[in-house]
Amino acid sequence: MTLLIAVCTAVSAGLLVVLVLEMIPARSRAVKVKMTEMGLHDLFEADEVARRARQRSKLKDLLHHIGEQVEGRRADWGKTRLQLIRAGYRSPTAMPLYLGIRFGGMALLGVYGFLLGAAAGVGGLFPIICAAFGAGAGWLLPPLILNGRVRRRQKELQKALPDAVDLLVICVEAGLGLNQAMVRVAEEVRHVSRLMTEELALSNAAIRAGTPRDQALMDLFERTGLSDIRSLVTMVIQTERFGTSIARSLRIHSETMRTKRRQRAEEAAAKTTIKMVFPLAFCIFPALFVVVLGPAVISVLQTFSQM
Repeated sequence: MTLLIAVCTAVSAGLLVVLVLEMIPARSRAVKVKMTEMGLHDLFEADEVARRARQRSKLKDLLHHIGEQVEGRRADWGKTRLQLIRAGYRSPTAMPLYLGIRFGGMALLGVYGFLLGAAAGVGGLFPIICAAFGAGAGWLLPPLILNGRVRRRQKELQKALPDAVDLLVICVEAGLGLNQAMVRVAEEVRHVSRLMTEELALSNAAIRAGTPRDQALMDLFERTGLSDIRSLVTMVIQTERFGTSIARSLRIHSETMRTKRRQRAEEAAAKTTIKMVFPLAFCIFPALFVVVLGPAVISVLQTFSQM
């Protein structure tokens, strides 16, 4: 326990020093004014940008080192790595940085919670409780932010998928093969969704590199985690396996996806009434009652006070 507290304190002190160095200006205001008068303002700004970039690099290296130490103690990080991929963090350093941010934030907020609890002067177990709450917040915030980013990406992909399938139907019915149609759709759908373009481009690159198309499409589903993409991939695989018309199957699937998109819009519209109850009850109605009944209540009170 003592070793854990010492490690958390050391990590928190290091992060605090880096944060303080990040906030301290490199030169005084007088030097900045003098350099501006001499026409060296651009040079000053470039030096500031380079200095902050070096400090961010040092902080990144520190978090990366902490994450590597944590990652090496456990062999299976598959689910976390999959979430990072679905959130768009596909760099080899994404996993160590994420773990470093999570454990570093837990240690930093835990120490800060302990210091704030001790500064409150309540005594007893209050500082330890504050430290536990701070450590819990530092441990839980990164996954919440990561899951929120995954949901936003999935929502954008889900909105763009029917349009991409419509373009795919048009290309296939015009005589293009499925691989060439996917390349053309990846080029054209960039006006609708940049994320859809990136995902289709990755699948096309995998197919050109020699990956079977079925496997590349299944990898597309794994990267996104969308059930609509899985149904599309399953339909394409079964169509090729049984030898049916790919253009007809895609058209039927496209009509189904447009129907599902319309049903989602109708569902969201139906939920609007329920979602408006709480703002009306807690925000609008109280203010309305004050405006409407306030003068009457004041008049009644004045009347009773004169009696």
